Amino acid sequence: MSRTALRICPLCEATCGLTLTIEGSKVTGARGDRDDVFSRGFICPKGAAFAEVDADPDRLRGPLVRKDGTLQEASWSEAFDLIAARLRPIVEQYGGNAVGVVLGNPNVHTMAGALYPPLLLGALRTRSIFTASTLDQMPKHVSSGLLFGDAFAIPVPDLDRTDHLLLLGANPLDSNGSLCTAPDFPGKLKALRKRGGTLVVVDPRRTRTAKLADQHVPIRPGTDALLLAALAQVLFEEKLTAPGVLEQHIEGIDEVRYAVRDFTPEAVAGACDVPAEEIRSIARALAAAPTAAVYGRVGSSTVEFGTLANWLVDVLNIITGNLDRPGGALFPLAATASTPRPAGPGKGFALGRWRSRVSGHPEAKGELPSAALAEEILTPGEGRIRAVITVAANPVLSAPDGDRLDEALAGLDFLISVDPYLNETSRHVDVVLPPPPPSQSAHHDFAFNGFAVHNQVRYTRPAVPLEDGRLDESEIHARLILAVSGMHGAEPEAVDALAVGQTLDKAVATAHSPVHGRDPQELAGQLTGRTGPERRLDLMLRLGPYGDGFGAVPDGLSLERLLAHPHGIDLGPLKPRIPQVLKTRSGRIELLPAPIADDLPRLRRALDERPAGFVLVGRRHLRSNNSWMHNIPALGGGSNRCTLQIHPEDAGRLGLTDGGQALVSAEGGQLEVPVEVTDAVRTGVVSLPHGWGHSRAGVRMSVAAANPGVNVNQLLDGSRLDPLSGTSVLNGFPVEVVPLG
Repeated sequence: MSRTALRICPLCEATCGLTLTIEGSKVTGARGDRDDVFSRGFICPKGAAFAEVDADPDRLRGPLVRKDGTLQEASWSEAFDLIAARLRPIVEQYGGNAVGVVLGNPNVHTMAGALYPPLLLGALRTRSIFTASTLDQMPKHVSSGLLFGDAFAIPVPDLDRTDHLLLLGANPLDSNGSLCTAPDFPGKLKALRKRGGTLVVVDPRRTRTAKLADQHVPIRPGTDALLLAALAQVLFEEKLTAPGVLEQHIEGIDEVRYAVRDFTPEAVAGACDVPAEEIRSIARALAAAPTAAVYGRVGSSTVEFGTLANWLVDVLNIITGNLDRPGGALFPLAATASTPRPAGPGKGFALGRWRSRVSGHPEAKGELPSAALAEEILTPGEGRIRAVITVAANPVLSAPDGDRLDEALAGLDFLISVDPYLNETSRHVDVVLPPPPPSQSAHHDFAFNGFAVHNQVRYTRPAVPLEDGRLDESEIHARLILAVSGMHGAEPEAVDALAVGQTLDKAVATAHSPVHGRDPQELAGQLTGRTGPERRLDLMLRLGPYGDGFGAVPDGLSLERLLAHPHGIDLGPLKPRIPQVLKTRSGRIELLPAPIADDLPRLRRALDERPAGFVLVGRRHLRSNNSWMHNIPALGGGSNRCTLQIHPEDAGRLGLTDGGQALVSAEGGQLEVPVEVTDAVRTGVVSLPHGWGHSRAGVRMSVAAANPGVNVNQLLDGSRLDPLSGTSVLNGFPVEVVPLG
């Protein structure tokens, strides 16, 4: 007999609610959950393909270990025994920094990925930390850290109430949003226009989002920061700034006025390839709107001036008075966030507390640039990375110069991957620990609720029982932590008990906590839940901003109350949170922090620079998410193709034809790629999607291998970085294009 079960979709940042159809223990279909308090039935092709993702026959069912040079099936006990025997001696002989940890994007789409990696890093005591953030969003974290004192204080556009949205480097009709969790982002943009609002899209490609806009600005790639600086200059020059109630919480506004004085529309027009009068018009419209929000994402982050662009996004929201007000850009407040602290000075945010061993790259948010991983493995000397643990990561495709990283991984003393596939990275493993399919896992979005456009909380238990022979993903992580920490053989529940104890000890010692002064053991005894992760979720909910405070707020949140609302609980629209959200040393918004001021001369030099040939940009596909889903037949085809898009004028000049082949070259290498001639991309620009390149031997992804595409990041050698955030420049870099055959 068939039945239905609820599941929050883990396949992109929209976090839509799904209703799964299940036959026995197999998911046979998925549709949108109309009663979900957040997504209201919206679903995209990825969510509709949940059953295929869940049942992919290439997913590994049990551990593999390397014996005599080949990967062989093994028991879970054998896998963890090998990790304890091989990895712990490396830590004891060479120190924790000899173990690199690589956390991939899918990591934040699971409960285990949010709960356990911090404990793993603590057990290893390693500073060799690399994540997908330096391939995507780190500029936003750095900007927020410098402005607000908290790298996770990221304002999101109030999509449901704004009158004017200026969007740069984002294509939410294909990405479903990024650092802005919003089910049915397309519907929200259409509703904005329907209520008389304005949508302005800045993008070198005429994307699906740009086609929906009132105004599309086809900027030259990589110049977003120049355009934003010019918008700020116009607002200051024409006395259109109006911070309003924010003014009492800002320091440095006059310094910013002086800092952007040279970035006039006339000065930036040539570099941006946007007429000066159009720039002035955009600035005036932004200032005149009753409410407005500026939102920038991947295209304005993975460029040479990524941190400056993200800083200027918030500067514009601040000086127009649109930060922290309804209809502008507001700070979400997730149900599992820490109890809000009293307003006042905080510890602030610092960059470069340590540097990478080889090239001296400064850390940002405790992480080193992903582009530095290969050299940290390959370069001899004290402190060399000798072992790596990857969690849901495929840096051979997602980071620059995958060939060099491929070589580096092959030469490690030991490599562990927590991954359901043998992909381009995990094919080198000594041990692979595959988590179960998503239907067999519980789900709560710890990360994405912190970026949600509406405050809400949802939790779904596993839709089907754990299959025989599999371990729950949380147990895999817990046993891994025990194996690397010298506690191999202890029960995995000990890891959750340790986390609960540490959290409660801190909570009862914190003056503004609802449990200040109480007995942590007594509080631990009140926790509910079937599993360690559920007990930890219960703890976070009860201590959170909407929590019951272990009885202090009788109608507050707890796991028990959340389970009684299977479609979620609506916690209301976003509300102003300044000054409470600020953690800077001054307790104010520090509008021109020293690292930003020191980087502005580099932006001034860019006023006179023009690319000699083509520049390349990536692109998103609605039916994919980075390198994840090319192995799912239902998500192939359509626009989800690895082609080089080029404008008809450029194609004609070079002798390129639609469907023909081109050779694309840059400092990291060259690629042969099929050509797609289209006026969706502006002249002087070519576009190649990321996440492809499934052609290496030893990868067990049969569908992806049949249509491998090429790895666009192989065009880069890893030397191009945004200096403040360590983020790789993956967009707006120069390439040469010539026809083949």
